[in-house]
Amino acid sequence: MVKSVDSVPSRTRKVFDAFKQALETGQTGDFLKMVTEDFHFFVPLPIEEWNHKQKGKVRFEELVKFERSLFQMKLTPLIVVENENHGMVVFRAEGPLNGRSFSNELVVVFEFEAERVRSFREYVGMPLKNYETL
Repeated sequence: MVKSVDSVPSRTRKVFDAFKQALETGQTGDFLKMVTEDFHFFVPLPIEEWNHKQKGKVRFEELVKFERSLFQMKLTPLIVVENENHGMVVFRAEGPLNGRSFSNELVVVFEFEAERVRSFREYVGMPLKNYETL
């Protein structure tokens, strides 16, 4: 029997739902309640100030504000995989980006410390050409 993504109860799904809420609505509180004090992340944006490891809750809030200023996205989880220390979600991001329609499949990998998120790393399925014109 194959389970749908929605039927997989896991900390990864819970964290992704809060991550999705932050990026879709700008409300970061639920996600930030789940992170460790030494939380860090990496997103593959081809922009100088974002193309390296980012640290902290405030920086995550800045990321959300930046991305929402360019991209009104809808995220749809497709695959959720989890082991003791990591959770991975393959998801589709869709919406207008820089005035053009955008759709892509991405992966986010969460590193857990107990039930909290120590870090995440995002991987993109294709180059983000629309960001390169900023």
